Amino acid sequence: MASPEEVIEPEAQSSMAQNLGRRRFSKDGHNLSPDELDGLMSSNDGRPFLVVHRLPDIKEAGVPYLMPGIPVTCRVDNTEKYTTRSKVRVGTLYTVRLTHGHFHWTVKRKYKHFQELHRDLYKHKMLISLLPLGRFAKERQQLRAMSEEMPSLHGTERTRRTSSKMKYLEEYLNGLLENAFCRNDHSMLEFLSVGALSFVTDLGPKGLEGPIFKRSGGHRIQGLNCIGHHQFCFRWSRRWLVVKDSFLMYMNRDHGYINFVLLFDPEFRVKVGRSYTDTRYGVCIENFTRSLVIKCSSYRQAHWWSHEINRLAESSDYLKVQRFDGFAPPRENTLTKWYVNGSSFFDNLADALEQAKEEIFITDWWLSPEVFLKRPATENYWRLDEILKRKAEQGVKVCVLLYKEVEMALGINSEHSKRTLMNMHPNIKVMRHPDHVSSVVFLWAHHEKMVSIDQTVAFIGGLDLAFGRWDDSQYRLTDLGLTEESISVNQEEPNGNTGENGEVDSPKPSAPDKQAVQVPDSLTGNTKLWLGKDYSNFIKKDWVQLDKPFEDNVDRTQIPRMPWRDLSAAIHGKAARDVTRHFIQRWNFTKIFKNKYKDNFYPYLLPKSQSTADSFSFTVPGSKKAKVQVLRSVDRWSAGTCECSILNAYIHTIENSEHFIYIENQFFISCADGKTIHNGIGDAIVKRILRAHREQKKYRVFVVIPLFPGFEGDVSTGGGVAIQAILHFTYRTLCRGEQSILSKLREVEDKWTEYITVCGLRTHSQLCQTLVTELIYVHSKMLIADDRCYIIGSANINDRSMLGSRDSELAVFVEDEERVPSIMGGEEYQAGPLALALRKECFSVLVGASSDPSININDPISDEFFFMEWNASAELNANIYDKVFKCQPQNAVHSMRELKEYSSKAPLCDTDPEQAAEELKAVRGLLVHFPLKYLCEENLLPPLATKEGMAPVGLWT
Repeated sequence: MASPEEVIEPEAQSSMAQNLGRRRFSKDGHNLSPDELDGLMSSNDGRPFLVVHRLPDIKEAGVPYLMPGIPVTCRVDNTEKYTTRSKVRVGTLYTVRLTHGHFHWTVKRKYKHFQELHRDLYKHKMLISLLPLGRFAKERQQLRAMSEEMPSLHGTERTRRTSSKMKYLEEYLNGLLENAFCRNDHSMLEFLSVGALSFVTDLGPKGLEGPIFKRSGGHRIQGLNCIGHHQFCFRWSRRWLVVKDSFLMYMNRDHGYINFVLLFDPEFRVKVGRSYTDTRYGVCIENFTRSLVIKCSSYRQAHWWSHEINRLAESSDYLKVQRFDGFAPPRENTLTKWYVNGSSFFDNLADALEQAKEEIFITDWWLSPEVFLKRPATENYWRLDEILKRKAEQGVKVCVLLYKEVEMALGINSEHSKRTLMNMHPNIKVMRHPDHVSSVVFLWAHHEKMVSIDQTVAFIGGLDLAFGRWDDSQYRLTDLGLTEESISVNQEEPNGNTGENGEVDSPKPSAPDKQAVQVPDSLTGNTKLWLGKDYSNFIKKDWVQLDKPFEDNVDRTQIPRMPWRDLSAAIHGKAARDVTRHFIQRWNFTKIFKNKYKDNFYPYLLPKSQSTADSFSFTVPGSKKAKVQVLRSVDRWSAGTCECSILNAYIHTIENSEHFIYIENQFFISCADGKTIHNGIGDAIVKRILRAHREQKKYRVFVVIPLFPGFEGDVSTGGGVAIQAILHFTYRTLCRGEQSILSKLREVEDKWTEYITVCGLRTHSQLCQTLVTELIYVHSKMLIADDRCYIIGSANINDRSMLGSRDSELAVFVEDEERVPSIMGGEEYQAGPLALALRKECFSVLVGASSDPSININDPISDEFFFMEWNASAELNANIYDKVFKCQPQNAVHSMRELKEYSSKAPLCDTDPEQAAEELKAVRGLLVHFPLKYLCEENLLPPLATKEGMAPVGLWT
């Protein structure tokens, strides 16, 4: 293998402009070190998982497939009769059961296979003896340990009797396996059906292996079958097939690279016969994305392979459609943890990344390589790209999947992210998807956010690893780096969900690398929490020039930042394996679909077995056990399969809730009409409220959404067309038109306020001696029901996220299995500890209970809390902000004319700052009512003459 120096191209310039079309690395950069070889050779409990990523190196280094020092024993315990091709002679098929360490497997062999093995071993022995070449030195040393004569297979009176012949063959094979030369010979390994992946512990049982011929083509995704590779014109290739407990794959044994991976799914089928395969002794293996045809050597072998593949697959959870029509079942006793805001999430994620030993998988809508995970940053050690580079240098394989945006519509610059990461180390691989022209996907996005570490711990939710996302419960509007408050970021949350956000408690395995590609000014003594582009107010100005990450995007002395509220979750074990399997499915699908990723630099990924999922090398501090199910929205364009389990889970949870639901979401576009909107979440809310009304039972719906959508523009000056478009569909869902929630609640008349409340979040501060306010951008995608379960993920409440056929999304549905005493509706109640703590954490900050212990948030549906705390705070705060700042949106503004008049009035903060500051002291928490009458006299749909107006309606919904 070439040395790193031979495959490195000149390092990219800071602008990245010159080398965008080229990779700095063309292959993995180093051979197996002596320590790595020792690790592979000395493993007694099976091979380490890193074998999967080093198959060519293992072959080149001559690492034996069987584990040194671990005996292989065989037992021949069964025979079957079969008719030969001549249909005259009846042959015998022997069942050979093998054991190697804790691995057990079975092969079926004819007597002639024993003869062929004996002949091949004898030939190899003679070749080594007669040719004194240096490359045979190791084999000659092994031969010296062998007896003078090899065991004989010549027939005798004893061996003619079947029972004794079985015993003799068993003794013969065990005798060969006691010698290192014989047991590591290629012919012996093929006889035993042993390959490089046979004894990788994390891949589960050894499974089924062997040489086959596979037919080209068979892909079910449009565009993946080349012209000429159909049933009348195809090619056959010899491959080594490996079947494990949740997937099968084939590889080229000559060079050691994996050629294809087929994951088991509900469409998985194994069919035998010419009618299915158009070939003699053919086996057709199908899943949702491919119909793979292999050719066996005989009728009996084809049926044996079919039987064994089905036997291995039958225990897989992925063969069945699970609850909510999902791909993964609920996983009981799963360690999980929730996060409110990015500070504790990024902190725990940084520590988890430091623990990675094998793999790091990341998928994001937007990824900023230069984002800091621990703050304030006084050096580059906890910068994302530096962490990934450090782990890659330690041998960890880092695979990143990014959404490839339409550049004219979005400025997230995924090309910069890709090149920055891939130029750091050959162990970092980055793929982008989709190719908009070839896949005919222009409107939809990969919106999910996920990090998986060693397929053991996974983080998912609403937080991209990107600029603007880090925040805590203080929701600061300013960051000049001049005051002590700027560095007081250690906010403890209940349930241990916020860690210390400094660097004191975080061990550093190695010294920080000072040679970063993009280096800010000296960070020594830095007290700023948001550096460069990280300080943002995207409604004032969207991100630009992301290849200059440490240049401010807005003037932080004049413009307050927009705080970011979000939720995420950490999960362990089997649920983490489910999340990782989704990533692997998408990664392998992208590798197949895009020609530029078909080379061996981008590897096929393999999922670990669920049988080893409960072995943790580390756990996230503060995690607790619950039942966890992984949900997703995917389609053929995004992952090669179809699913909308997130939508089904939302509707199920709402319909089956007994006391309340609490929703925080970036969007709220629902109420299906079969034409414009198709998701039924709003309809489920209406039905549940009407049921409570008819039963005369107390039921509450809390909805928290952003006061304005997250698009650049100012509605008051005629801009913000995209903002108005989202507002149109939000108001259509809430209160305007026949399909809205309030229209469908006409049965309850004006009592709808007893059931549902809709709020946004706002805060205030002082910037350079000037009073300022800004909305808190709610980017959360969360639902809590009855203090017993919750959903956290990346899916917004709109058709884009929920239908499955549009954006790809990930979420987790967490159900508490334990109970703790609580109160609901004035009565004793058994709540779930995780869901209760999450709801209290949210409510305490939003209504101000975290700073005022007299506010009681224990009973979420009581009249005292619902009316006197939640709604009263929201109304009070809205009135104060209107009086002091004249801020938008506002209920009193019904038209553009009124908006201009409203905006022209001088606010109290300008005319009487002292009085304004006094008024603001009465603000309680962060809640303000969402103004349902804002611009109610205007048509907020984009004018047809604008680019927004020419876009399909589905872009906004």
